Amino acid sequence: MTQSITELYVELAARIARRLGSPRVRALHLPPPSGMQESEFCALELEDGSIGFSYIQLAGTEAMLRERYGARGIAGLEALALIQEFADGDPAARALGFATLNALSQQLFTRARWSPAASGDPLGALDPQRGEHIGMIGLFMPLLPSIESAGARLTVLELNHELVRDETHYRVTLDPAALASCEKVVSTCSIILNDTLDDVLFACRNAHHFAIVGPTAGCVPDPLFARGVDALGGRRVVAREPLLETFCRGAKWGVYTAKYVITRENYPGIERLLAAAE
Repeated sequence: MTQSITELYVELAARIARRLGSPRVRALHLPPPSGMQESEFCALELEDGSIGFSYIQLAGTEAMLRERYGARGIAGLEALALIQEFADGDPAARALGFATLNALSQQLFTRARWSPAASGDPLGALDPQRGEHIGMIGLFMPLLPSIESAGARLTVLELNHELVRDETHYRVTLDPAALASCEKVVSTCSIILNDTLDDVLFACRNAHHFAIVGPTAGCVPDPLFARGVDALGGRRVVAREPLLETFCRGAKWGVYTAKYVITRENYPGIERLLAAAE
């Protein structure tokens, strides 16, 4: 039986953790419950200052995460113990595990002295062209102008029936079959969090470029590339202290990060990173 993407990442995280000397957690950072976009994520920080983000708005995750972890510190816990909980069906454990996986991946990049090339491209090297049919997994409004201005046609797959509509430049649907004719697809990391990656990739099987993007796309990309994903557009923290101060009061924190896009062509691979880690 083919392993799920979650299982692959838990196994890979164990290898990374062993190579890095079993990193431990410094803190879990939660924004105020403001309902604003800046408060849709949690940030997991390791003892060396590496930070990974995770989305906390899926299936009541936020309330569960705050109740379970908000009042008690998790400082000193081994990162791997939290990542192993990523395999659970519990949404709070999965969110925390994914944030930890992202933080561990960022630490590996640092220890291997490799940094993804900076890129302001929010679409993960999608490069939409006039007349192309673009697919989007989850309605991510900030990405719409780039696709509309290129003259491409957009179909968005959503789980929320309240978002279903037909607009001038895009259509929102609940039907995965609508993605079958898409030539390129961009997705948020929610498909990793809710373990629907394989189903989505099947629905988009005719696309020749599939990108996963967003603040939570901070993990090593090897299992994704093996599944057929072409690019991973994430962020790395470039100013830790001001980011955390801003993040924890629910203000805009993106200015303290640098966007990047990892592709098959510019990525050295997990084996080289592990070998180079100090």
